[in-house]
Amino acid sequence: MTTEELKAKLENHFASAEVQVFDLTGGSNHFEVEISASQFSGLSLIQQHRQVMGVLESELASGEVHALSIKSKAK
Repeated sequence: MTTEELKAKLENHFASAEVQVFDLTGGSNHFEVEISASQFSGLSLIQQHRQVMGVLESELASGEVHALSIKSKAK
C-alpha cells in the first residue's frame, strides 16, 4: 500500500478530513497517520484511533499495513 492509497482511503471515509501519511521505513508497511476530522468531535483518543483502525481493518489483518502510528484530533 502506498501513502497515497492510504491517504485516499481515509479521506474517502472521513469526509473533509485533513490527512497526512508518512512511510516510516520506506517499505510501504509501517505508516504514521496524522488526521483531523470533524467526526472525532466528542470522542476520546482511543475511540478516534479505533475508527481509523476500523477503516484499515483488512489491511492490518492481512499484514499489508504492519505498523500504524496514529495522531488524531477533532476538527
